Amino acid sequence: MQTPSDTTCDVGHPTPLRAVFLDRDGTLIANKHYLSNPDDIVVLPGVREALARLQTEGVKLFLFTNQSGVGRGLFTMADVEAVNRRMVEMLQLGAELFAGVCIAPESPQETPVYRKPSPRFIHEMLAIHSIAASTAWMVGDSPGEWEAGRNAGIQTAAIVLDPSLMSPGLSVARSAAASPLATSPDAVANRREELGVASYPSLLVWLDFVQKRTNE
Repeated sequence: MQTPSDTTCDVGHPTPLRAVFLDRDGTLIANKHYLSNPDDIVVLPGVREALARLQTEGVKLFLFTNQSGVGRGLFTMADVEAVNRRMVEMLQLGAELFAGVCIAPESPQETPVYRKPSPRFIHEMLAIHSIAASTAWMVGDSPGEWEAGRNAGIQTAAIVLDPSLMSPGLSVARSAAASPLATSPDAVANRREELGVASYPSLLVWLDFVQKRTNE
């Protein structure tokens, strides 16, 4: 696993943290193949604590999720919204946890509008909320997220889950269908290294690193 010290691309001069764009599956909750049932949600370790700290510090949080299952006809946008609502309920941090939510329903074969790696949603939210790109991060577990962050000109971080932190029987593997690049764990790792994106075993570990760096 690449550690924060292994990259030079995202560890420049510290800037205040004002906004975080967050992937959903594999970053906030366990990645399950085409998740559409709210009863199947598992919040990942450290996520609630990290979000609570960010919320307390006034950092704007944005949910940015590709849901190609809608475009593939496997489930509906209403199903995705139901999963999102249940996730917010489980986090117990208030209904207004996210300042903005983007659900990109396009399949990989469709012309992308908001589908990551498109930076469109990030650009729009930065403009609406008058947030400087240098103070924003994109955090996710797949190449689409890292590329979206890079395309938007913001800092990026990779979540590479530590299996030892997971509940027994809960897989941390990402479906190959999630991204054309995610054909294998090695392909994802290679792409992360190509982009020079540092990896962290959880959202909380990433936040600890960023805050420590900012306070130095």
